[in-house]
Amino acid sequence: MVRKGADAVELAAEIAEYRQGRGVAARLVGEFRRAVLLVPYADGSDGGLMSAVSGGIRWLYAFTDEEALARFAAARGQADREWPYLSILGARLVDAVVPDVDGPAGIAVNVADADGSMLFPPVAGIVPDASAVDLRAGGAAPAGAGEAS
Repeated sequence: MVRKGADAVELAAEIAEYRQGRGVAARLVGEFRRAVLLVPYADGSDGGLMSAVSGGIRWLYAFTDEEALARFAAARGQADREWPYLSILGARLVDAVVPDVDGPAGIAVNVADADGSMLFPPVAGIVPDASAVDLRAGGAAPAGAGEAS
């Protein structure tokens, strides 16, 4: 069992602050980049990471601890099966994995937690510029870009 590290605790706290309107986007992204996240492997033999597509964006699922992953499994009606996962720093996830995804990709953290989930979209300040949808047309990032939502 992977215990919730200090960085994951800080990320969960920063998500809560941000959702309550008291957080700072740059601090939230910083905590995300420092946190060790659990990213479940997709079903099948290809070894890919579990994700879903919504609004033309591939969202990679990531969790701050095994309890959050277990809530996700239960919400899918699959709590009884084993959920292998990759432990990875948020920074490595967005800097190394997101650029390898075919098309725009962001990170969906703790998606089964109604009050504790957070989306980190594929925009400048979160993902590398080459993967940022707001910079693909070659223009400057719009106001508010890079803020987590």
